[in-house]
Amino acid sequence: MAELKIYAGDGKEVGTQPVSEKLLSVHVSLTSIHRAVVAENANNRQGTQKTKTRSEVRGGGRKPYKQKKTGNARQGTIRAPHYAHGGMALALTPRDYEKKVNKKERRAAILASLGAQMQAGNVQIVDKILFALPRTKDAVALLTALGLQDQKRVLVILPSHDENTYKSFRNLPNVEVRTAPTKDAEVKANPFSARDLLVAKKIVVAQEALAKIEEVWAK
Repeated sequence: MAELKIYAGDGKEVGTQPVSEKLLSVHVSLTSIHRAVVAENANNRQGTQKTKTRSEVRGGGRKPYKQKKTGNARQGTIRAPHYAHGGMALALTPRDYEKKVNKKERRAAILASLGAQMQAGNVQIVDKILFALPRTKDAVALLTALGLQDQKRVLVILPSHDENTYKSFRNLPNVEVRTAPTKDAEVKANPFSARDLLVAKKIVVAQEALAKIEEVWAK
């Protein structure tokens, strides 16, 4: 069983955390990981785009001028697509972009991505990530103590949603905050995805959050 170092909020090493071999030994094809990421991106799309066709645009109920003897091309309505303020040709309509991925395949893709980041040494475990007040400087102090203040993309994984901690990281453009998976639905739960793990340069995970990941996903 592999072990990872545990750091305190001041950046000092306070112990080690054994990591399940199952979490580090998950092997999955790149096709499955790609399918999981594509599905996550598609499912995040709202699909509420809408433009009006010529039948939906207001006005244009009568023929603009007579059919013949005007020297102009024949027209039936001024709301045709080639007129200003006319309807759209091939107008966009609301649609559902949802893509379904087998639950086991998606879970394997997420665990494989996390395991790859661990093997690359990009995961740092912190004994506790919890702020009493929503202050950005506390979040910056934590990242600075861990040597991550200049990292482009940092993923912070919390055991559960905490409003003060979330707001402390919210103003940092290079940080994304996610929660660990849970068996039961939680209010404001925002579990991390395969894409979150793949785009992150460094991952900071709370010790309790790692325990949840192993309990729920890496049995």
